[in-house]
Amino acid sequence: MNNLKNLERLQQLHQLIVKEATGSPPQLARLMQVSERKVYQLIEQLKDIDAPVSYSRVHKTYFYEDDFDLKVTVSVTVLKDNELTEIFGGSYFLTNKIQTARFMQGTILS
Repeated sequence: MNNLKNLERLQQLHQLIVKEATGSPPQLARLMQVSERKVYQLIEQLKDIDAPVSYSRVHKTYFYEDDFDLKVTVSVTVLKDNELTEIFGGSYFLTNKIQTARFMQGTILS
C-alpha cells in the first residue's frame, strides 16, 4: 500500500507543479500533509524520471521548465488460487528454480 500512496502523492505533486501552486517546500509539505524531507524525496523521484522540475525563489513555487505530463495508472486484479498456481508454476519458476526443486525433491524422497 505504501507504493500506491507514493504514486498518489506524486500525482498530487505533479498537479500542483503544473498549476505552479506549490509554495515553498515547507508550505508544500503542510499542503500535502507530509514531511519536508518527503517533499524533497518526491521531487527527486520526478527528476529520476526526467521531469524538468525547477524551483523559483521569486515566485516561491516549483515549476516545469518544459512540457511534462505524468499519468499514473494502477490496475488491480484479484486472482483465484488456480491462477496463482499457474503464475508461480510458469516458465520463470521452471527455468530458474529447477535445480533447487530437484534437490528438494531428492531430499524429501531419500
